[in-house]
Amino acid sequence: MKEMKERMRYERRHSRWYEALLLGWPFQLIVGALVVMGLPAWERWGWGFWEYFPQVRSNTVLACGLAFVGILWTLRRMHRFPGARVSAFIAPTVSVAYLLVVAVLFFTREEYTRQVLFGSYLMSLGWFYLAFFLGRRYRRMKLAVVPAGRVAELEPTPDIELRSLDKPDLAGVRYDGVVADLHADELTPEWERFLARCTLHHIPVYHVRQIQESMTGRVRIEHLTENEYGSLLPSLSYQGAKRFIDLVAALLLLPILAPLMLATAVAIRLDSPGPALFIQQRMGFRGVPFRVYKFRSMYIDQRGSGFTEGDDDPRITRVGRFIRKCRLDELPQLFNVIRGEMSFIGPRPESMELSEWYERDVAFFSYRHVVRPGISGWAQVEQGYAAEVDGMTTKLQYDFYYIKHFSLWLDILIAFKTLKTIVTGDGAR
Repeated sequence: MKEMKERMRYERRHSRWYEALLLGWPFQLIVGALVVMGLPAWERWGWGFWEYFPQVRSNTVLACGLAFVGILWTLRRMHRFPGARVSAFIAPTVSVAYLLVVAVLFFTREEYTRQVLFGSYLMSLGWFYLAFFLGRRYRRMKLAVVPAGRVAELEPTPDIELRSLDKPDLAGVRYDGVVADLHADELTPEWERFLARCTLHHIPVYHVRQIQESMTGRVRIEHLTENEYGSLLPSLSYQGAKRFIDLVAALLLLPILAPLMLATAVAIRLDSPGPALFIQQRMGFRGVPFRVYKFRSMYIDQRGSGFTEGDDDPRITRVGRFIRKCRLDELPQLFNVIRGEMSFIGPRPESMELSEWYERDVAFFSYRHVVRPGISGWAQVEQGYAAEVDGMTTKLQYDFYYIKHFSLWLDILIAFKTLKTIVTGDGAR
């Protein structure tokens, strides 16, 4: 009886079998696949369509299934990152997945049924939006906080609820986990035994630094201890795959964007005297300098700082203000991507002058060069374009988070956020 009461006092949230079943990915995968693949096929081919399964039907159903699995996997992985409002990325993720399977079918000249594929696309949109709105209250983490050490620095977010404990007991409340400063001097033996009991009952215990990084999307420089600094090397296999994706994407985009680039260059030349391109030496991958190409957005006869001083910098031309807002000034960097000097996603490259300055004054600054610099990056979509000098420490924290979580899923999230910035202009400078 005592053991049962103890178990009820220390029970993890969503740990009961029916909760684990309904909220788990196997249920979403199996039931969702039946809805997304089965209903459009039944509507087009009728009941018992699986009894006669020629290649055109198998191709269509397989394409629908692959698209659905890719969407489910991508959305679940992106949800792990801070600031990932999954509802905002459902439509683009579903659209991109189905466009990819259609492209594969088109280029391989395989037969498929457009009506079923389009119906599956609409069902996927409905399924994922329904799953999001029905399950959003369950996706917000509820964490118990041990009141000791640096936990006072934590603030709740729309995705994480924090509840401070008065004593070493969960009082029968079910939590997703417990947060504690495991290095705090105030952590008494009673609290340590409490944390041990939580672990024994399969309730995760998180160090405050881990939660702080997941909430802010930044790795604080003082957290880069000697041991962790050496363990943050990004995946070499993904670096190679990413380089291949960058090259193929840049070669495909170049002829499509060439007319827009030509029109932008003409507008720049008509607006103010000087060349259309701005070429600057910047610090690149593994600390190797390279020349970055951008469309010129400033007057050439005005001097100032080596960085942009806010939105009202008088050196910015009329056309320059527009192309900066829409990110058109970055288009020539496609050539840097083709040459292997840059990636589409990565830390923004700094000028040589600023890089040398930061390396002297900012600890671990040169570590950001362990990956290729990017046209867009985690710091840009999260922080926006702050003044380089004033915001460099914060930018560096975002860059370290990107390197620590270097993956396809984070790159996809950054790509979607970048597209949102291009469309809305928010965060552009």
